[in-house]
Amino acid sequence: MDLNSDLGEGFGAWEMGDDEAMLDIVTSANIACGFHAGEASVMRRVCVRAAERGVTIGAHVGYRDLAGFGRRALDIAPEDLADEVLYQIGALDAFARAAGSQVRYVKAHGALYNTAGVDSKQAAALVEGVLRFREELALLCPPDSEMLRAAQAAGVPAYAEAFADRAYTPEGRLVSRKLPGAVLYDADDVAARALTMATTGEVVDAEGGKLSLRADSLCVHGDTPGAVELARRIRDSLTESGVKLRPFV
Repeated sequence: MDLNSDLGEGFGAWEMGDDEAMLDIVTSANIACGFHAGEASVMRRVCVRAAERGVTIGAHVGYRDLAGFGRRALDIAPEDLADEVLYQIGALDAFARAAGSQVRYVKAHGALYNTAGVDSKQAAALVEGVLRFREELALLCPPDSEMLRAAQAAGVPAYAEAFADRAYTPEGRLVSRKLPGAVLYDADDVAARALTMATTGEVVDAEGGKLSLRADSLCVHGDTPGAVELARRIRDSLTESGVKLRPFV
């Protein structure tokens, strides 16, 4: 099982999360590419630290929305979205290669992740941006989503992801952050939830039912309060139960 986190989301004097600590825990790092968060110096620093630790680097692409942290849906033409995805991947890959590594996969952020999960046109545009960079570049997707189907149709290596620290609706979508209980904070509960996801592919939804979410990677958000402790507890829970941690690509 892979364990990933969204990193490099600081901007200027604004710091977000503890990238250094998280890079000692996760196996893959989704690094912001400057559109929803991040900037050149942050991208360079996190790529260097990831390469030093052997952590796989992924481009965390999003809508061009620094003020909204990429969590506001934007009405963007598919062709423009494909170009902006390509732009972001290329920027991060330059820093990754300067650090002796490379971008191995792409993960959409926030509103783009949610929109491309259900909107076939946005999903196709996201996949087109990935293809324009490199055909064998992988895409991390929500299970049973338009994004996953678009990637598979285009021949892009697609891997499913589940969130250890987010609540799910009975339909298998993430509960809106506007609603109470959308983000999970209790380390014991989150660690137990992650272990169940990794070993059975099941998760309890927000209404108490069971969902099947077979995932290749588990995510813990780097900006969640207590994220380092959550990630550490998840890693310990998995390894103590015999689940081998390794990058999905």
